[in-house]
Formats: sequence, structure tokens, C-alpha cells
Amino acid sequence: MHLNTTRKVLAGLAVATALSTSAIALPAQAQTLRMAWSQDATGLDPHKQTAFASLRLLELVYEPLVRLDADLNVVPAIASEWEFSEDAQTLTFMLDPNATFSNGAQVTAADVKASFERLLDEATSAAARSNFLSIESIDTPDEATVVFNLNTPDVPILVAMATINAAIVPASEIEAGSIGTTAIGSGPFTLDSWEPNSREVLSANPEWAGGELAIDGIDISVLPDETAILASLRAGQIDFALLNDPLIATLVPNEPNLELNRVGVLAYNVLQLNPSRAPMDNLKVRQAMSCAIDRQEIIDAALAGEGTVTGPLTMPAFAQDPADLFCYEQDLDMARQLIEEAGVDGFTATVIAATGEPPVAASEAQVLQSQLAEIGINLEIEMMELNVYVDTWLSGEFDMAVAQNGGRPDPYPMYNRYFTAEGNLVHVSNFTDETLDSLMKQGQAATDPATRVEIFQEFERHLAEQAPWLWLSTGYSYTAQRDTISGFEPSPTGTLFGLTKVSVE
Repeated sequence: MHLNTTRKVLAGLAVATALSTSAIALPAQAQTLRMAWSQDATGLDPHKQTAFASLRLLELVYEPLVRLDADLNVVPAIASEWEFSEDAQTLTFMLDPNATFSNGAQVTAADVKASFERLLDEATSAAARSNFLSIESIDTPDEATVVFNLNTPDVPILVAMATINAAIVPASEIEAGSIGTTAIGSGPFTLDSWEPNSREVLSANPEWAGGELAIDGIDISVLPDETAILASLRAGQIDFALLNDPLIATLVPNEPNLELNRVGVLAYNVLQLNPSRAPMDNLKVRQAMSCAIDRQEIIDAALAGEGTVTGPLTMPAFAQDPADLFCYEQDLDMARQLIEEAGVDGFTATVIAATGEPPVAASEAQVLQSQLAEIGINLEIEMMELNVYVDTWLSGEFDMAVAQNGGRPDPYPMYNRYFTAEGNLVHVSNFTDETLDSLMKQGQAATDPATRVEIFQEFERHLAEQAPWLWLSTGYSYTAQRDTISGFEPSPTGTLFGLTKVSVE
């Protein structure tokens, strides 16, 4: 027995010595990042998707010509260089010669041209189509050069191109009609498998021109309950998580071995009205609703205080104090006066909201229900699964909608698609206005930064006064990670592209 014990000890020492020597002699191996989020993608076509959950997945697989960094600067992606002509009516891109799709094919000017022709084709129903209507023609003088000829000066088109809704996809896949069923991109990861509402498996794309990754892939679990996500982090079952619920996110800093990444975002929470339906077709009714809302109370009650009151413009370069906008501070006396002047003695309407994303949507709807009851408006809340909500929202078939919409560093690509006659999502807003349309066109064509700020701040004041939507707040993007994870870079756009810099100890 003594001999066996001695042998076991010696064997243990030998194994320990071997492991120690191995650890010193061999380089560290990349590992798979175990991740979780609460909402899954609703589709795989980067040109059509509007749900945050879809865009977050697709931005890891596809690439646009350019992207936004954490400071909202436009930086290279598929394109290594670009240049506007002096009159801002020609935009030339030089493609990265190393840009390669995950099938091994080089990204060429023909792929870029085909991608934008698909975006502009009305039959595609592309989410960002109206942001590219200034494109008159596209030239491809060689495989690495793309020239966009514009029918008007259009400085904001560069920011519009820096989104996954403007992803470059293979011309061969467009011709085959397989966009949305396959996922062949030039991004940092390839999508190996997708089990809707359950799991995604991604592997590092060896063809990515952006450089070698420190992880060999991402294994994503879809856990609809964010309390369960936090528990999985605590237990070490996952390494990294996206959190949407501020109530859960604020618990993370109190947890040992966990870290919270928190950054203010350009996305906004909003109550969208449908001005094509009575009595919301009456300006005074819409204005009365804006006056009746206490936006700070909504933030405190529904967002655990995690947010800031905002008007339509959420980007720092253009935003103005929302207190200067029409009735963005609660005024119940004004609200009652306006509803009386409108000749409306109360009404009932249905407000739709999505379950899960944002998770605060139901709470926001309940606070709005209580506040609007003060002026005789009875809100009936209808909660919908995210995919049903998105389809209903895109059709514009609702009385009101509690929504969380994405922001942009420039107002033109942010609102052109909703509030101009040519906007491809004008059927979502159900609202056009000649003044808004004119200001949008002026802001698009102006090249002087100070002039553009003046134009869009006037746009914001007029939009708030017309009140087709009632902007509520901006909030934060949250991710949580174990202390074995390093390198993640959060962004005000809410993107998870910062995962390309992550390493696992």
C-alpha cells in the first residue's frame, strides 16, 4: 500500500512536471468564446433585416465597404480608401486587395456593384434603400475600384454605407438567389450552424482581411430569460453575454469575477403614433399626448433610471437640449387644453410592444398607459413575439407602437427612410410633411458641417412639434463578461463587432 501510494505521488509529480514544461514550451491556443443573448436573429438577409438581434449576428459574418469605430469615425472595412469629388457628387472606393469571401473568392468591384443594385431594387425591400437613392450609376473601372456617381451632393451617404444593411455580398449568390438562405460574407466569422431560438455556432474566418482573431469561434446560446444568463455567467457556463435589461445589467458589478461593459448608445426608445388613423390624424391630439408624457418618470420606472430624455437627434454632433423642443417636459394643463381644442373627449387605442427586445417595452407601455389616462386616453397593451412584432411594425398596421430604433451619427440616414416622401419605411411612420422633406434634402446636399447642424436642428424642432412619434429616451448598451475575457470594445452603435478583439485566458 505504501509502495502504491509512492508510485501515485511520483506519477502525479511526473504529470505535473510534464504539464508545466508543456505550458512553457507551447504557444497559447485560441479558444471558443461561450456567449449568450436573449433574442435570436429573425433572418439572415443583411439587406432586409431591421431587428437588432439579426443585425448583431450578421455584422459578425458580413462586411460593408466601411464601418464605424467606437468613436463613430468612418474607418476601412472592405474598402481600404475612399474619396469624394470636390462637388461631393462622386464617391470613389479602392477595395482592400485581401478582402475575401468565406468561400475563398476575392471581393471585387462587381460584387459591390451587384450588392448596391440589389439594395436599390424595390423588389428586394431593402431596409435602407432610400438612403442610396442619390446613386445615379456605378462604374467599375477595374476589379479593385468602384465609383458611385450621385445625382446630388451627398456627404451622409458614407455613414449610410457603414452599416450591415449595406453589406457586400457575392454577386454569384445574388444571381443564385441564395442570399438569406446561405451566409457567405467577408466578415471575421463564418456561420457554421443556426438553430433558430436555440443556438448559433460561428468559427473564425481564416479568409478575413482584418487579421487573425484571438478566438477560434463563438458558441452562442439563446436564453430568453436574462436572469438565467446572469446565473450562467456566475456558474462559469458562459464567458460573455449581451444584456438588454438594465435591471439585470446593474446587478453585474456586484458579482465576483464578472465585469460590466456599459456605453451610451444612439438608439432611442419611442412611442410611435400612427397619424393616418383618427384621432391621431389631428395635430392637437398628438401634441396633447406629447405634453401629457413625463419622460423622466418613464426612465425612472421602466429603465431603472438608466437613460436620458431625448428628442429625435441622439448623435452628439447634432443633438440639442430636449427641453427646448415643443412639450418635451410634462405639461398636463397644456395637454388638457389641446385635447379640448381638438374636440376629442377621450379615446381608446391599442399599443403594440415586443417581448424580449427591448425587455423594458412592457414596462414603458404600462407607464405610458397610466400617464395618458390623465387626459382620457385608454391604452390597451398588446404584447407580441419579436418576429410577429417586426412584421406588424414593418406593415405600419398599428395604432401606436413602443419601439426601440437604431441611431446613426448623421441624421439623414437615420430619418430619411421614415419621414420623406421617397422613404422606404414611410409606411411605418405613416407621416409625410413638406417642411421635413425639404429640410432633409437641404441637409443631404449641404457640405458645410455648421450649416448641416443648423438645418437638422430645425428639422428636429419641426418634427417634435408635429409629433408623429413621441421620443422618450436614449439608454445604454450592456455586455457582461467573466474576468477571463479581455479586449472587448463596446460602441455607441450597439454593435458587437468588438468581439473581434476578444481573447479568452
